[in-house]
Amino acid sequence: MKQVIKILLLFTLLMTAALLLINMRFEKSEVKGRDIVYYNDCLLSMYDDYKNGITEREIELKYGCNIIFTKELIDSELTKYYVSGALVLDFSPDGNYLGKVVWNDTGVDLKNIKETSKNLVILFWAVILIIGYLMIFLIWYTLIRPVNELNRFSVEISKGNLEVPLPIHKNNLFGGFTESFDTMREELKAARLREIEAGIAKKEMVAALSHDIKTPIATIQATCEVLDMKYRRCLGRYEEGLETACESGEKKPIREIEDTLEKLNSISAKAETVNSIMNNLVHATMDDLNRIEINPVETDSRIVENYFINLKNSGSDTAIVLDNHIPECLIYADTLRMEQVIDNIIGNSRKYAGTDIHVSFSTVETGYIRIKIKDSGPGVREDELPLITEKYYRGSSAGNKSGYGLGMYLVKMYMEKQGGGIEYYNDNGFVVEVIIKKV
Repeated sequence: MKQVIKILLLFTLLMTAALLLINMRFEKSEVKGRDIVYYNDCLLSMYDDYKNGITEREIELKYGCNIIFTKELIDSELTKYYVSGALVLDFSPDGNYLGKVVWNDTGVDLKNIKETSKNLVILFWAVILIIGYLMIFLIWYTLIRPVNELNRFSVEISKGNLEVPLPIHKNNLFGGFTESFDTMREELKAARLREIEAGIAKKEMVAALSHDIKTPIATIQATCEVLDMKYRRCLGRYEEGLETACESGEKKPIREIEDTLEKLNSISAKAETVNSIMNNLVHATMDDLNRIEINPVETDSRIVENYFINLKNSGSDTAIVLDNHIPECLIYADTLRMEQVIDNIIGNSRKYAGTDIHVSFSTVETGYIRIKIKDSGPGVREDELPLITEKYYRGSSAGNKSGYGLGMYLVKMYMEKQGGGIEYYNDNGFVVEVIIKKV
């Protein structure tokens, strides 16, 4: 409303200025009256010419007048000139009254008035035209242009394009509205980003958990294979007619052995099914993996050593050798993520090195426990070492072995979010040092 009032005030001021300008022009435009001195001079010159014998016609042409020789007080021709407002003077050379001299100059005055009026009308038209153009521009600038911008902005919003800002002109009629509308756009943009981040968080959790579930499933499958081999040996000794079916000397009924083998095959098949499902989940979500929730709490350090003991007894061909015991203290750890860290490191060593794995524990003076995990394999190429904790990176030694390049990436992420970290290097094999923060 303020803008409309401003436009009305401006229009009033412009029209007032135009009126003053036209009034000044009228004041300056004057219609000149008759110059009697001029006509008297002409009359005296006419007397001289008449005395010198110049004819009446020549005098009339020379001075632009009409000479009427009459001594009648009422004359029809003179009456006509009187009515039209012409200038009539006595023509009396040498004091002898001969008639009248008439200058019919009223037409010239009317012509001047007409020209002056025409100029003023043109001036008035030009002023009104300029004021009209100014008002049209002001209406476009303050009303139409903001509406067009709002139309373009609404079209972009309807297309889902929230990156295009709405120009804010606080001094026009829609200033407050456009500012609120652009604020709404920013809120929609922020809400969309939060929605995307939430979706990524869900997907990354699924991907990370899917990857971590694969490690215990692989352990289950390996244990099933070892037990399957053991019980098949027992079955083979029965077929050879040996009385002691099992290597341990224990006697088992053949039906029990066959039933155990059947159960092991079922467990192994189910584990393979779960493994396939996890592969599908990882494939579906690995591109969105970014972060996962980790909650370190105070816990007993011996739980970490138990993870290694459990893996040691899992029945794998590669041995885990504990060189010493972990210092007994409280540590900050998320027990689930800590177990996944150890599973990933041991799983990588078993997959790529295939040698015994030595584990040692030490205390760092700065308030950390260092766990050194070392195999005797070929290690990692020096140019690939800085890359093995990158997401999806797989070294040249991976070959055709299954994997997604997430193991060491997750190890690093999990440890850093627990307040610790990892170090890795080659030393007659590959070495990973896990650093855990003490309470």
